[in-house]
Amino acid sequence: MSNPGQHFVAIIGGAISGSVAAEILADNGIRVAVFEQNARPYGKIEDGLPRWHVEQRKQEYARIDARLRKSQVSFIPCTRLGRDINFEDLAKNWGFSAVILANGAWRDRDFGIPGANQYIGKGLVYQNPFIYWYNHKNERGYSGPRYDTPDGALVVGGGLASIDVVKVLQLENYERALRDRGIETNLHELEKGIPAVCNEHGVRPEDLGVKGCLLIYRRREQDVPLAQAPDNPTPDQVAKAEQVRQKMLRLAREKYLFRFQDRRLPTGLIVENGRLVGLKVSETKIDGRRAEPVPGTEQEIRAPLVISSIGSVPEILPGISMKGEYYEFVDEQVPRHVAHSHVFGVGNVVTGQGNIRVSLVHSQAVTKKLIDEYAQLGTDTEALAAMRASAENRAAERAETVIDRVECWPPLSSGQVAKIESRIRALQTRVGYTGDYDAWIAKVSPPDLE
Repeated sequence: MSNPGQHFVAIIGGAISGSVAAEILADNGIRVAVFEQNARPYGKIEDGLPRWHVEQRKQEYARIDARLRKSQVSFIPCTRLGRDINFEDLAKNWGFSAVILANGAWRDRDFGIPGANQYIGKGLVYQNPFIYWYNHKNERGYSGPRYDTPDGALVVGGGLASIDVVKVLQLENYERALRDRGIETNLHELEKGIPAVCNEHGVRPEDLGVKGCLLIYRRREQDVPLAQAPDNPTPDQVAKAEQVRQKMLRLAREKYLFRFQDRRLPTGLIVENGRLVGLKVSETKIDGRRAEPVPGTEQEIRAPLVISSIGSVPEILPGISMKGEYYEFVDEQVPRHVAHSHVFGVGNVVTGQGNIRVSLVHSQAVTKKLIDEYAQLGTDTEALAAMRASAENRAAERAETVIDRVECWPPLSSGQVAKIESRIRALQTRVGYTGDYDAWIAKVSPPDLE
């Protein structure tokens, strides 16, 4: 199937969602420009997936590289939407057939207690910058903020990202405690299980004096979002998912020795000498998806550090209207930005979930749908509907009003394509990118990257 220059699509973000979208479009003969805010396109694989996931990171890097080195893809690194390029200009003036927002969910959800954010860096840390620091802290070129990992920290959350934060704290503290005993180890050994490493060295974990961090979650233990039931689950499927969640949590606690309390909701701050030193926490009553504080149950939990790990949402960008914490899209099946008929969203920028698999399958579903119905390339609608159902269990219902608006888009002229190419080359030249993707990645990869 060929599409010799008739369509040119801009994609914002080159990681999982962006690269999958780029590959699907390129394989269907559509020109693609991928605008990536960082020098390397790996997104949360590099900056949000903790560095003990060595093999997974390498595999995902290779997959992204393979997608972005395709001949139909123009890669534009170090180019941030809202800083180096203007969204309204990109959407209205560049001449692209469509714009796909695949820039992920990098902004931490607000902690939710009035006044808490004035203590960022003063006893309060958010998950995203904390994990970014952990992944890059040993690089000589790292110049960002640095964080302590004191014993007894308090983590607020409950999902997979919270488990990663807890693991960072526990691995750091047990590595220090073992080093104080003259025992050298590292995160890769400890990540396999703290008790096993201690046993190998003839040490009991409880003798090391590590209190351990505390993870609190507002709902019940069996509700922790570590495993998902299918859409429209049966009672047996719900029960099975709950059992899996409890087992995952139990195994994590056995391996990393952190403490856990469910049905705990932060309701206030404990501040001393201008620093956050803990939280006021109430027990909760669970009513469906709601977790309401129970009057008279408030207690104080003091901690040398509080880490908020309650979720990630898209960054606020000029020109992109929002509904609450998320970009404002219409049509679940093919999310289109409410103010622009040819601007779409894929992956975590739509789902708000910093999850690699969710991002991947959402991007595949939306991009294939875009090709099928919006670029009028005649792909197999039944096969795509089956793929979407298996990947995300999303309904295949069409949004006729959206289709009517875009299905008759005219092809771009050679002059329009040349104008886009000229602007792309100017941005690439600005950052020193010559068009050789592999040479660029080799150039910008830190030599001491873990």
